[in-house]
Amino acid sequence: MMNPAEFANIAQSEQDFWWYRGMRKITFALLDRVARQRPYGDVLEAGCGTGHFSLQLARRYGWRMHSLDLGWEGLAFGKGLGAPRMVQADICRLPYRAETFDAVVSMDVIVHLPRGREAEPLAEFARVTKPGGLLALRVSALDILRSNHSAWAQERQRFTRRRLADAVRQQGYRVLRASYANSLLMPVALAKFRLWEPLSKTPPSSGVESVAPWLDRLLYAPLAIESGWLRAGGGFPLGQSLLLLAERTA
Repeated sequence: MMNPAEFANIAQSEQDFWWYRGMRKITFALLDRVARQRPYGDVLEAGCGTGHFSLQLARRYGWRMHSLDLGWEGLAFGKGLGAPRMVQADICRLPYRAETFDAVVSMDVIVHLPRGREAEPLAEFARVTKPGGLLALRVSALDILRSNHSAWAQERQRFTRRRLADAVRQQGYRVLRASYANSLLMPVALAKFRLWEPLSKTPPSSGVESVAPWLDRLLYAPLAIESGWLRAGGGFPLGQSLLLLAERTA
């Protein structure tokens, strides 16, 4: 489970902070294409946090969102936002019947489970998704990019593209697309996480604290560029995040 103290930081930042704006733009660049290909009615966000992204998905695509999270702290923020059909439950034991949803979305959630336990939520996602339904995942990528923020947020594992794709296929999914993202800022991230943080011995802390407006714009720009490349069908061989779209087979 994510550090409960992080929910307040997320709620304060996720509308305007550069990382959230940029990663939404990147995620929509991938989702827009599949959303145009077929209608999705009932969609589950597994690990919805504050429910903010569920609202964004409902507004953008007209999906009937169901929002689930284990942490009551996030759900409390979600109720204030008016997030739809919020449920407190474990993603490893979803309280839904088989083949309930047309799609399952889970953003930066399974990284909070110990390595090896990712099969449990992925099996549950497959169980509650209709044949032909969509799975949209985003996870933290590459162990070398683990940071003080990772420790603060209680991130338990990071993925490579191959390991995530293999885990998804084992649950009966066909991978449609998988790409790293937040790639152009990797040199900056490596310098900060592997040099500055060890040398300064700074303790674990949240990485979503606000920055000066000029710096926010500067950091957002590479993510906006990446979204255009991904929308055009491109991909990245390495990155700080990893996005995957898959279809549940019959």
